Amino acid sequence: MVLNYIWIGFFLVAFVFGAFQLCMGDATIFQKIVDSTFDTSKTAFEISLGLTGVLALWLGIMKIGERAGVVNVLAKALSPVFTKLFPDIPRNHPAMGSIFMNIASNMLGLDNAATPTGLKAMQQMQELNPKKDTATNPMIMFLVLNTSGLTIIPTTILAFRASYGAETPTDVFIPILLATTVATLAGIVITATWQRINIFQPALLATMGGLVTFVGLVIWGFSQMDKDTMDTVTSVTSNLILFGIIIMFILAGLFKKVNVYEAFIEGAKEGFSTAVRIIPYLVAILVAVGVFRASGAMNMLIDGIAQVVRGCGLDADFVGALPTALMKPLSGSGARGLMLEAMKNYGPDSFVGRLSCIFQGSTDTTFYILAVYFGSVSVKYARHAVACGLLADLVGVLAAIGIAYIFFG
Repeated sequence: MVLNYIWIGFFLVAFVFGAFQLCMGDATIFQKIVDSTFDTSKTAFEISLGLTGVLALWLGIMKIGERAGVVNVLAKALSPVFTKLFPDIPRNHPAMGSIFMNIASNMLGLDNAATPTGLKAMQQMQELNPKKDTATNPMIMFLVLNTSGLTIIPTTILAFRASYGAETPTDVFIPILLATTVATLAGIVITATWQRINIFQPALLATMGGLVTFVGLVIWGFSQMDKDTMDTVTSVTSNLILFGIIIMFILAGLFKKVNVYEAFIEGAKEGFSTAVRIIPYLVAILVAVGVFRASGAMNMLIDGIAQVVRGCGLDADFVGALPTALMKPLSGSGARGLMLEAMKNYGPDSFVGRLSCIFQGSTDTTFYILAVYFGSVSVKYARHAVACGLLADLVGVLAAIGIAYIFFG
């Protein structure tokens, strides 16, 4: 229901702002808005088409791991923690293994593996769902963990900074890691509180403490490396883990005497049908975001925030980077474009340029993830998923601003 009102709101706000600009003399504004509907609907289809091969590959690999028992082994290993965080999922259920694979892939920046394993987890949780059109608590917790966007290695952002001539492209690595960790922990606490999950259970406290410790060790390790070494370690580690997962599943299948090829084909067929199923949901959300942006509502919102901040006598340097933060929950590609625009206009080593990069890496595309993941299992009622996801995003944005001032202010 929340998504329904938000979706309607995008169009109504776009119309109001478009009408205002028409009255101000911009006779082309509605042409721009209409053009955006065609462009973004085409983009939605292209995204889904691009996902087809990746989904077929990784759901095929996941099917091998499922048949070989690897996913069940992961589920059993994680039961002490995940049964506390996802109490409505039975102990040792295969969904636990898929959730772990998704979270681990996101942390390592392995997007090609994260989306398929996430969709697999959603399908497995949907099997336990008594009301197929309504999101369950485990689904929402899982979605918030994805939208809070914990990524240990922000490879793409560092590459863009290097291409734009940043003196030290990796100088945003630690700030991004700190901001995304804060957003993830906030997402867990907010959602757990909403779902009345006791976060003070020893297993959960130990896990969150372990997460903070692990991130701290990664920060320390990368702080000892120069740029070239960091780039090499990042590339080798990511690709080795990715291919290592494939080999591990195949070898496990051989050991269990599974017909690996047939298992892969069965899973790949699921990938194709999933890619087709999410097209309407992607078109809906991307078109709504497109008209909102084309109407000029985003720019006017930023200008209004800047005036309010200055009116309160506060430093407004961060406002120039806010378009990236506001666009990120709506569109990953849109936020990436605004990040690049900020680095181009202000410079990659400017406060705004760096903060835009931190915004880009601190959270994920909330509405896109909701559309794809819920759309893949035909869930229509998101319940508190949007509220929890956006609150985690807000904490991530505030953390990013504070951290940027500490490091670069």
